[in-house]
Amino acid sequence: MEILLEEFYKTDLHIDKFHDRKVYLDGNSYQINGISQSGKTKLVKNYLLSLKKNSYIYIDCDDVRINIDELNSNLSKFCTKNKIDVLALDNYKSEINFVNVSQLLITCENHLDIDILESIQLYPLDYEEFLAYEHKYDSSALNHFLQLGGFPHMHKIHSDARSIYIQKTLKYSLEEMEFDILKFCAKMMSQKISAYTIYERLKSIRKISKDKLYKSFENLILKNYIHSIEKFEHPKATKKIYLCDISLKSALTTDKHFGRLFENMVFLELLKSNIKCFYDDGIDFYIPHAQEIILCMPFTDERALFKKIEQIEAFIFTRNIKKITAITMNREGSISHPLSKIEILPFDIWAIGD
Repeated sequence: MEILLEEFYKTDLHIDKFHDRKVYLDGNSYQINGISQSGKTKLVKNYLLSLKKNSYIYIDCDDVRINIDELNSNLSKFCTKNKIDVLALDNYKSEINFVNVSQLLITCENHLDIDILESIQLYPLDYEEFLAYEHKYDSSALNHFLQLGGFPHMHKIHSDARSIYIQKTLKYSLEEMEFDILKFCAKMMSQKISAYTIYERLKSIRKISKDKLYKSFENLILKNYIHSIEKFEHPKATKKIYLCDISLKSALTTDKHFGRLFENMVFLELLKSNIKCFYDDGIDFYIPHAQEIILCMPFTDERALFKKIEQIEAFIFTRNIKKITAITMNREGSISHPLSKIEILPFDIWAIGD
């Protein structure tokens, strides 16, 4: 094992051009959590490359040459012998013991309850981060975002290989049951759906255990491959389901529904901004602390928007809604209303605004 550690220690790290993310690493110890291909490895390597070469060791715990028992027996001595200050354990396994170093960095999908580590949740790129990968920012950027989604590596994958690349990535990262559930959720993007509904649908095409399906569904949520939001003041009502990235829709299903894709895209921007929201009848997103309603209406006009507002006027009045934002693909404006301020904003302006 010491020979392998020597190899890890002496190997020069390399990353392609790094684009800044909205999270960053400093001298503290961290666990970086995120789904596969969200950018965890690149974030860690970029930080390590800012340090002196002999001050750190980077270990990818997925390396099949690693024997965990031998690693646990040798790692502490190796770090002491070589005066290593920073230990980075990429794709960390819980069986690996921590050692006494000045700074510890680990990456994994699931959040681990480890007191000595600060936690960073890394999601796929939001729209503002995505723009850093674009050669120029013009009207084509949003269409490009709709095609590629938020996985940073997708900019390097040719269009004819993107779906297969995502499928292979997910199959490698997920168990078979989790992958099947995710495929079904891709069809049901931005809709109300429960684990029981998924069970009822999948049991007709394959033999499955309800308990295993429920556990797999829970794991997908814990690992942030799918997200859910509650109906306002109805926590027992069926939740709405969203995917971790909009690119999964076209990669996992042939179903087309741009409105639901657009709603999922809006939700992810709210999620990455740590905005707590709910849904309600006729309302895509309600943000209680801001007394704001967000409506996803990619191709709306004023007439359609007025009709929508009429349907939810009771909610606007009883909740004292101060602001209604209708998010569109390219329409912009404002509407006068006696109960609330109504703004119409294109997604790209809304997403990079304050």
